[in-house]
Amino acid sequence: MKFAIVTGASRGLGESIATLLLKEDFHVIGVSRKKNTELEKVAKRHSVSYVHYACDLSAIKQVNDVFTEIANEFFLNGVESVHLINNAGTVSPMDQAKNYEFESISDHITVNLTAPMTTTALFLSKANESNVPVIITNVTSGAADRSVYGWSAYCSSKAGLNRFTETVAVEQDEIGTMNKVILFNPGIMDTEMQGEIRSSSEESFKDVETFRQYKQDKSLRDTDTVAKTLVDVLVNENQIINGKQYNVKELL
Repeated sequence: MKFAIVTGASRGLGESIATLLLKEDFHVIGVSRKKNTELEKVAKRHSVSYVHYACDLSAIKQVNDVFTEIANEFFLNGVESVHLINNAGTVSPMDQAKNYEFESISDHITVNLTAPMTTTALFLSKANESNVPVIITNVTSGAADRSVYGWSAYCSSKAGLNRFTETVAVEQDEIGTMNKVILFNPGIMDTEMQGEIRSSSEESFKDVETFRQYKQDKSLRDTDTVAKTLVDVLVNENQIINGKQYNVKELL
């Protein structure tokens, strides 16, 4: 029996990842503000389970409480492995740094960096206690490796997530666990986040016309295609390379 916890599972890439994992006989736990009843139907058709936990990932105490409960519930005797896919993320605020407000910065860093760090810590601790291996996937972005006008928060949070993931992988190798921590770069997809980006002003985000052109040119990949590249990696657990960044461009 294998379990997978997917954040942001109610829509977009998270929904696609959860759906494909259910079809691969994983029992899936979705964590998001809203419930996705279609995932329950998919689970039923494939004789597995789908459980939803409501959580505001910008509220770190709530994240800690919810994921502590999940860890206590699903790291069980007889479980082959537990997957944690930290997929949820936000691109807001998109603006010049001088216009950022405290609350928007705090929420952004919590969703994109503090929450994945917290969940990773909780699940590694539980894996150590239970001897059930955990495989953690943190969803990153090419923005982690370059500076983008209007995206100082997004570039910074994703760069931090990359370094955190790579460092945790080094630790797991050094102490000789069966746990693995990887990054997944999904590239540009047709999601609500892309719509949010296209609706910004050029003053706030200088590359907005480029992103509008992606939509017009039909350059955005659908989330099912992107999710399949990740799920194909995750189902072959023995082949997963700890600390590696898997890029959709290299997997298609």
